[in-house]
Amino acid sequence: MPHCIRILTLLSLILLSGASAIVFAQEAGKSNSTRAILVTGASSGIGKQIAHTLAEEGYFVYAGARKQKDITALSQLPNMQGVRLDVTKDSDISSAVKLIEKEGRGLFGLVNNAGVFIYDPLIEVSEEDMQFINDVNVMGPYKVNKAFAPLIIKSRGRITTIGSISGLFSGRLFGPYSMSKHSMEAYTEALAAEMEKFEVKVSIVEPGNFRSNIMKNMEKRLHSIRQGQRPTQYQKEIEKLASFVISDRSHHAEPTPVANAVLNFMSADKTKLRYMVTPNQREANLAIKRSLQKVIELNQDHEFSLNDESLVEMLRELMAKARK
Repeated sequence: MPHCIRILTLLSLILLSGASAIVFAQEAGKSNSTRAILVTGASSGIGKQIAHTLAEEGYFVYAGARKQKDITALSQLPNMQGVRLDVTKDSDISSAVKLIEKEGRGLFGLVNNAGVFIYDPLIEVSEEDMQFINDVNVMGPYKVNKAFAPLIIKSRGRITTIGSISGLFSGRLFGPYSMSKHSMEAYTEALAAEMEKFEVKVSIVEPGNFRSNIMKNMEKRLHSIRQGQRPTQYQKEIEKLASFVISDRSHHAEPTPVANAVLNFMSADKTKLRYMVTPNQREANLAIKRSLQKVIELNQDHEFSLNDESLVEMLRELMAKARK
């Protein structure tokens, strides 16, 4: 009898070990294909590159687009399904939530990429244009994140927004666009703090000048100004900026580094709040220098100003903390 008990015990241990091995193998065998990510504005430019990169890495991508031809084309790609999603339409957002819930994959990641660009003097830009850029660039992510929050919380997933280095600083004629992107800086900080309790990670990606289609609609605006249909006190400034942002964008770098930053955020164990991605050292230096300039301005000429040594020491402490 004792011999039989020993045999049964041994068999039980073997079976339990086998079961544990199977569970471990199943966990180890899980790929990114078990994780779904929604990318808004995925039909072209940066959004398309992000969607393709994530799909190629094994994630299942719900690719948001407004036109049926784009939805159909995206759905034909591996690991991808086109979804009708205009971020300014509540009905589209609601339908997208229902579709993804019905699919049963859950939702691990959300990439708020859909965005528009407008440049105009702040004392001349129309209320209609200001409303439009904020509806897409600010209210769009707000509405999409709010609608999909239950799915993201359930998966303890990740949310990122494609911002811009123009959200870190601004200048002549960039007011409308920079205002919308700067809003997302504050939004991201608050959302990250609020979602921490649910173990959901939040970030913002801040690209510099990469190749995209965001400027195309500005050609119509420039043509209208040239025809004198909209008088302006900034004709020379508008013409000068137009030659830079519209004329020929083919020389700009492909947005692969932006997509890679999103992939890094979605896959890394340790994530960052901000991912600044520029195509060259000049743009990186500009963004950092302008950000440091704000620190100087905040510290200047008041009762509690820090001396140079204290300011540098504070910077060293923050840099050391960031490296941990």
